Formats: sequence, C-alpha cells, structure tokens
Amino acid sequence: MSNKNKNRDGIVYSTNSSFEYTETNNDDAFTLPNAEQNLRVFLDRKGGGKMVSRVNGFVGSEDDMDELGKLLKKHCGVGGSVKDDEILIQGDHRDKIVAFLIKQNYKAKKAGG
Repeated sequence: MSNKNKNRDGIVYSTNSSFEYTETNNDDAFTLPNAEQNLRVFLDRKGGGKMVSRVNGFVGSEDDMDELGKLLKKHCGVGGSVKDDEILIQGDHRDKIVAFLIKQNYKAKKAGG
C-alpha cells in the first residue's frame, strides 16, 4: 500500500458525488510519559523460523518509537526494526528488554505463551 493511502480510516468508496476526503494528520501524536506506557514483550517466529522479540503497546509519535527501538537494539547488541506500531528485536531477548524497560521507568512485562 502506498503511503498516501495509508491513513484513510477505513474509507474505501463513497457513492456521494460531492464527498471530499480530508486527511487527518497524525504527525503530532502525543507520547505518553514512560510511567504511563503499558508495554508487552512477545516472542514470535518470523519468516524462516527465526526468533524475534516483539514489543507492543507503545503510545506516541513514530519518532519516539524509533528512538526507543534504537535504544533496545543497542542494549541487546542485535538488529531489529520499527514498523506497524511494533518494535522488533532479532532473537529471544525478552528478559533483557523487560529489565531495560523497567529500568527506564516503563510498565512492561512478558506476554504470550
């Protein structure tokens, strides 16, 4: 999907001939303070059976999420990415991630089976 159609809020088609779509700008998203964030750390298998630690639940701007992703990758000493409102860290580093997030005053815990 192209970036220009990404934030359409579920509108696919309108029969109203005078309908004009107005885009909502989410660039100024407000980031909750660390103590109010409620983060969950999962363990997933991505393509090829590789293990990935996934952090969900971050509420805030993309820039702040990117910064947290960089800190987590640096702390764990591995690669990863930030996309689709998730932070992905290569490998099973759930314990390290949860300990780091708690040290940074986030509410975080391991989730999933």
